[in-house]
Amino acid sequence: MTPETLFQIANPLAMLGWLALLASPLAPRVLMPLASVVLPLLLALAYSGLVLAHLAGAEGGFSSLAEVQRLFTQPEIALAGWLHYLAFDLFVGAWATRTAHDEGIPHLFLIPCLVLTFLFGPAGFLAFWLLRTSRMVKKKASA
Repeated sequence: MTPETLFQIANPLAMLGWLALLASPLAPRVLMPLASVVLPLLLALAYSGLVLAHLAGAEGGFSSLAEVQRLFTQPEIALAGWLHYLAFDLFVGAWATRTAHDEGIPHLFLIPCLVLTFLFGPAGFLAFWLLRTSRMVKKKASA
């Protein structure tokens, strides 16, 4: 399978995961395992296969920004990096969704955090952390 073909398959799979998280209150028993386990594991499997098959022969490395740039000039490694983003961001979104549900955070409050995580990964994680922390502080203040 070419890197482009795998890219064309991975993106809709990740999008399916994000749609499942957004719709998770409607059918949590089906949508949460899909978004939090099945799809991240498929992306992780594809990532692992690419890394195992192509990293050893790739130019570049992790010791400097220039080395990382050189590493990501190989399409298979660039795709592995993209799959890394897709898998981990979806995993973080699923964690936030489970945590919000478990802690009684309204799903509507979670949605902006999910959108941020989808678009900007760590910024969405930060937004969720701030939302969660502010609710905990309010609960302690009112107790």
